[in-house]
Amino acid sequence: MSLYGDYIFPHVLDFATRPFWPQRKEVIAEAWGRVLEIGIGAGANLPHYSRDVTEIVGIEPDAAMLDRARKTAAGLSLAAPLTLAVGDAQALDFPDESFDTVLMCLVLCTIPDPLKALQEARRVLKPGGQVIFLEHVRSPDAAVARWQDRLTPAWKVLGCGCHLNRDTAATFKEAGFRFHRIRRYEHPKMMRLGSAIIQGIALK
Repeated sequence: MSLYGDYIFPHVLDFATRPFWPQRKEVIAEAWGRVLEIGIGAGANLPHYSRDVTEIVGIEPDAAMLDRARKTAAGLSLAAPLTLAVGDAQALDFPDESFDTVLMCLVLCTIPDPLKALQEARRVLKPGGQVIFLEHVRSPDAAVARWQDRLTPAWKVLGCGCHLNRDTAATFKEAGFRFHRIRRYEHPKMMRLGSAIIQGIALK
């Protein structure tokens, strides 16, 4: 990516997402079977996988982040085999119907075409498969949403592509998913511009 993207932003991201650790744990506890984690980053979710998971495949567009994920994995006793690879969520290099679970955790804000990514996630899920998700989204408060719209162009530069103002729940529906469970809330430890959260399970 760049000096900033490879060496500075990962530390900024780690600090900024620490308030989500309890929610990460809740979400990842829902994973089962063969799991594709999209945007595995530095591997922050790896300690939370349960024994219901038989295999973990993690993809990430940034090779430097994957190096960090490998170091994270080396310090863990994972219950399932792990494969890490550079990959693009918008063009997944996997056959149709090859995963039981797709995990998307704070990634749909950054993927350039989130609809295409969700369509690809749906393609690689087996019948009855699930996407488990935790995402910050466009605020339901109109005044906050207007500020998200104003600040997103600059925020994308600082956040390596992160958008403050995406209506991710609507994108799930457009991609053909139905919600088994969705929780909408304001995260108490996040600034208002990024505190609107959706969390839950979407089914193929």
